[in-house]
Amino acid sequence: MEKPQFNKAVADIVARDRRYDSEAYHFVHKALGQTVSKLRGQELVEHRHINGPELLQGIVDLGLAEYGPMALPVFETWGIKCSEDVGMMVFLLIETGAFGRSEEDRVEDFCGIFDFQEALLRPYRPTRPVLATPNATEPGARCNQPAKPSENIAGDTFREP
Repeated sequence: MEKPQFNKAVADIVARDRRYDSEAYHFVHKALGQTVSKLRGQELVEHRHINGPELLQGIVDLGLAEYGPMALPVFETWGIKCSEDVGMMVFLLIETGAFGRSEEDRVEDFCGIFDFQEALLRPYRPTRPVLATPNATEPGARCNQPAKPSENIAGDTFREP
């Protein structure tokens, strides 16, 4: 059986199921290709099947590489909010023949694997403790607020005319 064109498969899926944007399917396809290439290079295996967790890691890696700190909001606009969404997309692509499947593949392979919010924001969180103010109950110094005209600035006395 000949596999249908990927773009046609995506168009067919989106026409009947509007949960995920067509860009999301193309992104998953790209992540699959990069994940296969990466794992083949590491393992020197010509034809290697990618399992759910491996694909999810590839999606997180590609998302961070392409969108940086905006990866999470981009995924959310596409309809991808959790790893289960990726599993649903993969199995919709399998149904159209755009992706292959092994006997062991199940949609449950994608359940609870990643917390996308944690995985996509972790690289941008501080790695050191944030400096606290000496007395946390009091507000900080005036920061960048200008001095009031009646305040004594640098020892000078301000006199109003």
